[in-house]
Amino acid sequence: MGTTELKSDNLFEMMKIHLASDAGKELTKNIGLVYQINIAPKKIGFDEVSYIVDLKKGEVTKGKYEGGKPDATFSFKDDDFIKVATGKMNPQIAFMRGAMKIKGSLSAAQKFTPDIFPKPAKMRSEMLLYYSKAMEKVPVTKGRNL
Repeated sequence: MGTTELKSDNLFEMMKIHLASDAGKELTKNIGLVYQINIAPKKIGFDEVSYIVDLKKGEVTKGKYEGGKPDATFSFKDDDFIKVATGKMNPQIAFMRGAMKIKGSLSAAQKFTPDIFPKPAKMRSEMLLYYSKAMEKVPVTKGRNL
């Protein structure tokens, strides 16, 4: 597994928050599949970092899937993954151009669309809601602020 900072790392962090939202829970309920996504900094198959997008449990984790076989595994270069996830490149076009490799169930792979990823404007509002709920749980003390 590579140690390079990838642009995709931030998108997967946002995906974790997205899956905790109502829209994310709806995705989990409707799709119910597990995807392993391998991201390479420069060339597919080299120095890849793996992420699991588990749309059965509503989780995103870094590392290879350990619960058997994922429903579908995708391999991308970092830049191409960002393009597909943000809707700037059609997944079918990415596959035909060799920018995306697929292993596993093709019917599961067809459900992997840009719709499963958070949109930037929607993500900002979900993050604000997530952090405001988290801050409600932080105890407030009277007196001196740290």
